[in-house]
Amino acid sequence: MSELLGGIEAGGTKFVCAVGTGPDDIRAETRFPTTEPDETIGRAIAFFQEQAASEGELASVGIAAFGPLDPDPDSPTYGYITSTPKPGWANTDFAGPLRRALDVPVGFDTDVNGAALGEWRWGAAQGLNTFIYLTIGTGIGGGGMANGRLLHGLIHPEMGHIRLPHDWERDPYEGHCPFHGDCLEGMAAGPAIGDRWGQPAETLPPDHPAWDLEADYLAYALVNFIVTLSPQRLILGGGVMEQPQLFPLVRQKVQSLLNGYVQSSLILERIDEYIVPPGLGNRAGALGALALGERARNERARNERARNER
Repeated sequence: MSELLGGIEAGGTKFVCAVGTGPDDIRAETRFPTTEPDETIGRAIAFFQEQAASEGELASVGIAAFGPLDPDPDSPTYGYITSTPKPGWANTDFAGPLRRALDVPVGFDTDVNGAALGEWRWGAAQGLNTFIYLTIGTGIGGGGMANGRLLHGLIHPEMGHIRLPHDWERDPYEGHCPFHGDCLEGMAAGPAIGDRWGQPAETLPPDHPAWDLEADYLAYALVNFIVTLSPQRLILGGGVMEQPQLFPLVRQKVQSLLNGYVQSSLILERIDEYIVPPGLGNRAGALGALALGERARNERARNERARNER
């Protein structure tokens, strides 16, 4: 029988906590608002303690969180939310309180890297070693793998803040990002669409010019990622991508912008298999958190075996 895992999808507006072993075995789940850190983290700890008492001890917990954050296990601030603009959460130790209260390994990464790991484990990235997961919703974030390892470096990817060509005559909108104005998030996230057109994005009809413009910005971004990281697949999630007309538009524009330069049949002939929605749907975040927990458990087991073999 598989060991029980805990997962936290920690968003800026709500937490989703789950206990289970994978997509087909979720034993319990709860959701609650993201308030101040002590209260919110305390509610998560209480949930896991209750589930451990009723379902059995947890082997580990994974946290897939909003950021910026510190995902480097060798850093003194590993497990912290760092320079986030979310009031009250800057420089918050997130992983530490859970590790101390539950006495289990804790995996910690960005929400999009978590979702990417979940897609690799159970969803649309199974069998791949280099891919990108991008979420387009109230913000835009990207994560993924390169050569089988989650993308990290100086900190972690911030794919939502790449710069794009901006045709000011066609689109005089200055952008919604408080840091960069007209970066990808500033031009193509849900709040930017609503601000530009004066009504919520989800209320715009399918033939509204907003969607052709949106597809342009997303296609520019994807082409930049394709020629930089050469991903084997691009997975696009988030509320904005629930517009069914967007995927065909984005795929066509990516092909047009690449203009035959990347000679792969996936792009030239089978692009509907290359730019895809998440296999886990809107559960990618919570299941990704479980996958981070699973990875933390496996890492501890490897370390223990290595110590015993010395």
